[in-house]
Amino acid sequence: MHQVRPAAVAGAFYQSNKQALENDVNAMLATAKENNSETSIAPKAIIVPHAGYIYSGPIAAAAYARLAAVRALIKRVVLLGPVHRVPVRGLALPGVAAFATPLGEIQIDQPAVAAIEKLRQVVVSSAAHAMEHSLEVQLPFLQSVLDDFKLVPLAVGDATSAEVAEVLDTLWGGPETLIVISSDLSHFLPYQAAQAVDAETVQHILNLHGTLNHEQACGGTPVNGLLLAAKQHHLQPQLLDLRNSGDTAGDKSRVVGYASFAFMEETKDVH
Repeated sequence: MHQVRPAAVAGAFYQSNKQALENDVNAMLATAKENNSETSIAPKAIIVPHAGYIYSGPIAAAAYARLAAVRALIKRVVLLGPVHRVPVRGLALPGVAAFATPLGEIQIDQPAVAAIEKLRQVVVSSAAHAMEHSLEVQLPFLQSVLDDFKLVPLAVGDATSAEVAEVLDTLWGGPETLIVISSDLSHFLPYQAAQAVDAETVQHILNLHGTLNHEQACGGTPVNGLLLAAKQHHLQPQLLDLRNSGDTAGDKSRVVGYASFAFMEETKDVH
């Protein structure tokens, strides 16, 4: 077992210098807090985008800022993102002891790994994780908003919604467990076309309709799995931010869509 998976996209998707990275993330979180109503109720799950920070960081920050109230409570993060480089059947664990970023190392939750390793759709592939950015770009945010947590990183390839949902169910836990799904929306459409497509995708997600394809969301497979699990667990989805690269740092001729969502557990009425 390679003990640590080193950062693969530091210096490309986000700053490789520790101080500069901290400054960037903290600035995005501060802006997100200003723009969003404060809430003490933390989400059980979030969907966040995974492009370079100049493009999608502010949209991701809208979800991460919601975790401030529970930074000491969350001990385990179950992180799913799509594979972009190495195809894989099922959901791939990295087979390492820790992930590293410029902000330090995050230990892998070995009891959680043991709990899902016996599921037939769970495999081990260090290759699927080696250069994969969809998981890695979430880590500096998690390291900034949470205190002391362990990670269950899963690179999702060819899998059914039910297979993804089964893994989420197995690791569902209580308030100590946060589920993070990494996905962008449409890719390389003109600005207005992207807005129309992405608005429809957002409606699907808010209605818990887990039928997204990869044109609508590159992380469609893990998103669909979350939507199935969210329905079973009666989670309430909420859109936090919806923009595209034409709104942040790109031109408007070919854009990538980004949204962030929070999924809240039903609050029990105290009447």
